[in-house]
Amino acid sequence: MRDEQQIPPAPHTGQPVDLAEANAREDRADRSTVLRQLMYAGAEEYAGELLAKERISVSKAAELLDSSVHRVRLLARERGLETGSTPAEHEKAVETARGLR
Repeated sequence: MRDEQQIPPAPHTGQPVDLAEANAREDRADRSTVLRQLMYAGAEEYAGELLAKERISVSKAAELLDSSVHRVRLLARERGLETGSTPAEHEKAVETARGLR
């Protein structure tokens, strides 16, 4: 059985900080709910990093987060990430489509 890592003490109390317990008290939620929320927030952050590095698509991020493409685009925008085509890419696509007629 592996030893549990000790969380560093809080600077003001010298006692270890339990993020789940602290958030549970603050949000008046049970510890399990808070842990799920923290894990999902971490997953959102990780998916955002992968999007920023262009290692995954918006649709793949939505799949990983069990969310919609629209919500992932909103999250990306909140983080200052551009998703979709640039105006230049859009114009090129329009020109290509016109050439197919």
